[in-house]
Amino acid sequence: MATETSTAADIPAQGRGGRSRDTGPSGRGRRTDIYGSQGTAGWFFVAPVVVILGLFLLLPIVMALFVSFTDWNGQGSPCTRGVPMAGTDNYTSLFVEDGLARLDFMTSIRNNIYYVLIVVPVQTALALSLAVVLNQRLLKGRSFFRTVFYFPSITSSVAISVVFLFLFTNSGAINAVLDFFGIHGPQWFYDPRGIAHIGLGAVGLVDPDVPPAALTDHTMLGLSWWDWLSGPSVAMCAIIALVVWTTSGTFMLMFLAALQNLPTELDEASLLDGANRGQHFRFVMLPQLRPTMFLVLTLGLIGTWQVFDQIYLMGQGSPAKTTLTPAFLSYRTAFKNFDYGSGAAISFVLFLIIITLTVIQGWVLRERLGGAKSRWWQRLPWGRVRARGEVSP
Repeated sequence: MATETSTAADIPAQGRGGRSRDTGPSGRGRRTDIYGSQGTAGWFFVAPVVVILGLFLLLPIVMALFVSFTDWNGQGSPCTRGVPMAGTDNYTSLFVEDGLARLDFMTSIRNNIYYVLIVVPVQTALALSLAVVLNQRLLKGRSFFRTVFYFPSITSSVAISVVFLFLFTNSGAINAVLDFFGIHGPQWFYDPRGIAHIGLGAVGLVDPDVPPAALTDHTMLGLSWWDWLSGPSVAMCAIIALVVWTTSGTFMLMFLAALQNLPTELDEASLLDGANRGQHFRFVMLPQLRPTMFLVLTLGLIGTWQVFDQIYLMGQGSPAKTTLTPAFLSYRTAFKNFDYGSGAAISFVLFLIIITLTVIQGWVLRERLGGAKSRWWQRLPWGRVRARGEVSP
């Protein structure tokens, strides 16, 4: 009985990763890759999401950008020929031309700057502090405290805003507590005074009723120096307290998740090296929390510049426009004054502000790991931890 023997020519050539190659008459290998159609299949599966995002996200953004260069009043379609074009007038009215539009916009920018400068650091520090405390293994009832601290973040902002309106009324609980300590509480949501002006008047440096002429005679972008240096108003401080209380719980969970994923080897090495709690927190814990810190600061920065619901429910710009923010000003200009072109221009300026500050923040806080000769724990002032786990004196 004849036996069939296979030769090398009968065995198909193998490509990389076990992929077969078809060696044709020309002698050149032609790969018959079974994964060649995966790209097409992948685009087929993501096509519905791409279409939905394009229709309900990208297309509205492009249309809003177009509207910002028009004088559309909201009647009919903004793409018709009857809509007058404004060019860059909607943008120049916010920065260059003297008028109510620039005054309101710069007032909202000033209010939002002070809002960001207070809310972002305070909520980040409070969230990190709560996370460090709740990360202690010996703490009893950790699950209970996590739920309590996180509960305001999942509660309706409308309900919380109404509760804070009652707390900060003239006869509310906040003023009652202040009266118990002999402090006369202000009329929170009716007091437009800036806390910087109040502080300067309290120490006797200036008279808030008669501000220095050197500050009132000089202006920048439509506002006097005295107005720029006012600080957040008393009414805005009540909103700041609400926002810090509601957002700290979410960021606390982010920090807590990061703390629970930290390697215990470095903690043990720092303790063996004689680091105290402050040194351990500063030189071991904080550097490892840098990615989470960047995430929290970025989300906080974006959220504070986009604040709307608390402003709409608690102030709507009052008193004296000291709670006016760019997001609410864009809404009021477009949907109340029917000036959709200016409202869209305000929203895109706000978008550019958020993008610019986010990029700057990322540049400041980014991790420089590539090309580093030594890790951060090898440059600690209280000792060096070698990469292989040894502790050097």
